[in-house]
Amino acid sequence: MENAPVSVPDNPATVFAALAEIVYRGSSEGEVYEAICAAATSLVSGCDHASLMLRNGGTYVTVAASDEIARRVDDLERAVGEGPCLDAIENEAAQLDPDLTTAPQWPRLAARVVAATSVRGAMGFRLRVDDRKVGALNLFTDTAGVFTDTAAEQAAILAAFAAVTVSAVIGGSEASTLRAGLTSNREIGKAVGLLMALHRISDDAAFDLLRRTSQQMNVKIADLARRVIDQHHDAT
Repeated sequence: MENAPVSVPDNPATVFAALAEIVYRGSSEGEVYEAICAAATSLVSGCDHASLMLRNGGTYVTVAASDEIARRVDDLERAVGEGPCLDAIENEAAQLDPDLTTAPQWPRLAARVVAATSVRGAMGFRLRVDDRKVGALNLFTDTAGVFTDTAAEQAAILAAFAAVTVSAVIGGSEASTLRAGLTSNREIGKAVGLLMALHRISDDAAFDLLRRTSQQMNVKIADLARRVIDQHHDAT
């Protein structure tokens, strides 16, 4: 029996509470993963479809998707062996191609996606759990060119949520542990997204910058992330 559609509020300030509640109430893995995909289509500018792909041994499995279009794109990626989702899992940087119809980064995939689906742009963000590459959050748009730096920043923040949530599901974390992880990771994820956008660097480079700076300043990385966010708000 399939899970009922998961509703996630479209206010960024409430997505943490919504995702956490889904986990706290003892939901199935499928419902938790579907909530992440639903959040992506609500919170990331221009995102029409989303999927969550996790590593299963030597293969990659789509464990949830917002709709059949997202699943179809994942299937096509696996068939041709290239694309933003697969590259996001294996490589350090977030993957982005805002227009699959013009000089695409993954030409074989782009040709099949454009021919078979409404998707015209794609992004992939690696999910890292305890320094292990466990999967990717995949986002797709039907409108070429709408996946901008702002959309990538929003997606990076959500990917930080997703990584902690996946970790909690896999490890069976207690609610209090999950809440602490989501809270700190939300701030770290937002700071990483800001640094990526401001300095045009990869997610790994942004996280490493936070980590090294926190060591030099002798402050916790979550506290430093909070400072980065506060300084950004003060400057805008």
